[in-house]
Amino acid sequence: PRERDFLKTILHRIYGKFLGLRAFIRKQINNIFLRYIYEHERFNGIAELLEILGSIINGFAVPLKEEHKVFLGRVLIPLHKAHSLNLFHPQLTYCVVQFIEKDPSLGEPIIKGLLKFWPKTCSTKEVLFLNELEEILDIIDGQIFKNVCTSLFKQISRSATSSHFQVAERSLALWSNEYVVQLIEENLEQILPILLPPLCRISKTHWNTNIITLTYNLLKNLMDINKKLCDDVLNTLRDDEQKSMIKEQDRINFWKQLEQPSFDKQNE
Repeated sequence: PRERDFLKTILHRIYGKFLGLRAFIRKQINNIFLRYIYEHERFNGIAELLEILGSIINGFAVPLKEEHKVFLGRVLIPLHKAHSLNLFHPQLTYCVVQFIEKDPSLGEPIIKGLLKFWPKTCSTKEVLFLNELEEILDIIDGQIFKNVCTSLFKQISRSATSSHFQVAERSLALWSNEYVVQLIEENLEQILPILLPPLCRISKTHWNTNIITLTYNLLKNLMDINKKLCDDVLNTLRDDEQKSMIKEQDRINFWKQLEQPSFDKQNE
């Protein structure tokens, strides 16, 4: 670790002193990341390189060059699919957040990229994704949030219904962030129909009592924000459930009718 720290300092100083080598150094870092993503997963030094990269991104001039945006989309976002993400995730998150601070419009492709690589079976990685998502939402522009809120909250609602209590707890903890709540309130008509049905379901069926308590508190807060909209969504939900029950009963009756003639023939 000490050797890597010294190498990190040396490389950073070389990058700062020798302007002519900057493009070459960035290209070599880019190649190392690409080999890590697509060829092998030997993660030695990835965290340190990302730390250097964070300082480099911090010094990028605005507006960002196209090559830097391409690097974000083709290298940094795909790094999220790594199995050993937990070993360098804080450094990767810092780099991603730096890009948004340099160019707020990048918030949309970054969130879409996270949703694309969202872990399906690894709960530890899913908690890391939720941590990063909150950091991104803390600095995201309101219009960008509006563009992605539908797909974003479909995923958040799936995470909230997770049987793994840490994933569910981390999803519900997003509502303790004042800025995130403000963004949700501004787009409640889009978000509530996505969010309310799963919340109602987990408030009755989740095995963890802490999750049930958090869900009840969240439902109460949503009712306080806009009771009429909540009532409308709940009424629609009840109607849909009733239609679903009628449809299921019709299906059962239909199969009974199909089975009846064959039963009569057997008796003959």
